[in-house]
Amino acid sequence: MKQSTPPTDKRFTPDDARLLEEILRHRRDVRGNRFLPDPVSDLEIEQLLTAALYSPSVGFSQPWEFMVIRDPEIKASIQSVFQEENARGADQFADRKQQEYLRLKLEGISEAPVNLAVYHKPVTGPVLGQTTMKEMGLYSVVCAVQNIWLMARAMNLGVGWVSILDPDRVGQILKVPAGRQLVAYLCIGRVSEFPDKPELETLQWEKRREKACIVFRDSYLTPYYDSAE
Repeated sequence: MKQSTPPTDKRFTPDDARLLEEILRHRRDVRGNRFLPDPVSDLEIEQLLTAALYSPSVGFSQPWEFMVIRDPEIKASIQSVFQEENARGADQFADRKQQEYLRLKLEGISEAPVNLAVYHKPVTGPVLGQTTMKEMGLYSVVCAVQNIWLMARAMNLGVGWVSILDPDRVGQILKVPAGRQLVAYLCIGRVSEFPDKPELETLQWEKRREKACIVFRDSYLTPYYDSAE
């Protein structure tokens, strides 16, 4: 007699895989000039946080903490930190690249209805799988950020990752306890549109790297995509 598939052994269809690929391909880092003032509900934020908690973590350590920020005054304080750091960031470029940098809108802290600060809280004591690579806890939190981003895209919510911030000053504003490390500061909201391509690719800030240049077979001496095959 043919055995039925256990109900806990969830399998997905090729159509499911294609849908996930579409979500991945159309994920975008959203700038402030695309956010709409439309509210984002607590239920929607709950969906995003639930998606984060499904993320893999080394040793099932779950070393993440999240702070939901809606207060306009707090967002304004964070934006001031960004503005100072952004001015310093422009100094690392010169000539045409610097002018392009200054024209970019690189955050949506005040425009987005919701900000989300994602922190790494190291686990005390030994962690399975983290003996040699201590940074695996941080990588686990990054996985949570990616889950949030993909779930948001599936919900047609935009996410912008603001990295031009001083983590210590952000921590002071948010009254973060000692021992936490800021991994991501996200702006979340509905958007006017999701561009067909990433904005920095469209502006030719950088070119997309081809797989043939970044994938290798068994060693860095052998390209994975060998034209001879």
